[in-house]
Amino acid sequence: MASLADRKAYREKIMRALYEATEGNRLLGITGAKLLQELAILQEDLAAACTYLVGEGLITVDWAAGNTPLMITLTHQGIRRMESEEEEHG
Repeated sequence: MASLADRKAYREKIMRALYEATEGNRLLGITGAKLLQELAILQEDLAAACTYLVGEGLITVDWAAGNTPLMITLTHQGIRRMESEEEEHG
């Protein structure tokens, strides 16, 4: 199991990858397979991070068998959070 620091880093990487890939569009998403490849994290770590982010209301996930994220999209709240971070960091 990943450390707390790793889990936080995974969640942030997922949010950033989603925001960059979708350009903040709620109608667009990214596949779990693409995130696994891009972020080079284990499937169980991706599933755990996605479950956390769903609980926070930042993303929605269509799940495949075996707790595998099939399609992941940002919610309105997730987009607002990423836009806020983008404004803060210029």
